[in-house]
Amino acid sequence: MESLPDVDETLLIRTDFSDPTAWQALLTTVMTPNQDGFLANVHPVDDPAYRDLTTEQILSAAHELDTELLIVADKTALTTPEMPLLALPLFDGVDEDDEREEGESRQEHSPLRVVATELWSVENNLSLANMDWEDFENVADNGVFRGF
Repeated sequence: MESLPDVDETLLIRTDFSDPTAWQALLTTVMTPNQDGFLANVHPVDDPAYRDLTTEQILSAAHELDTELLIVADKTALTTPEMPLLALPLFDGVDEDDEREEGESRQEHSPLRVVATELWSVENNLSLANMDWEDFENVADNGVFRGF
């Protein structure tokens, strides 16, 4: 498996390649500012090398990245009207001076689905440390964050 790109933006990783039109619609939704001008700061990863990867495989590929969040555009996200992306928190509670064993999981919190129109809220607030993961989990409806 290829290494994930090490960029400053949150990665938006495409794992479902069955519908290019759905992927373009998702990108348009995510890359369009909301009515208040907010926009998710994401870097799309559109590479067939990541086709059908599991959550565990994605987390394994991300173990060396300096990021706290990954977003996955999987089959559910690309075949459901709200486009509920899979958000994977990577907070590990490990101090930067501590060492993590190779392959050790960084995921301490449960994944959460985030509708594409609200991705900006999760990505912006977590990246700026304005809110905690639990703030989004607590208002999720059946595991899907649809906004406040």
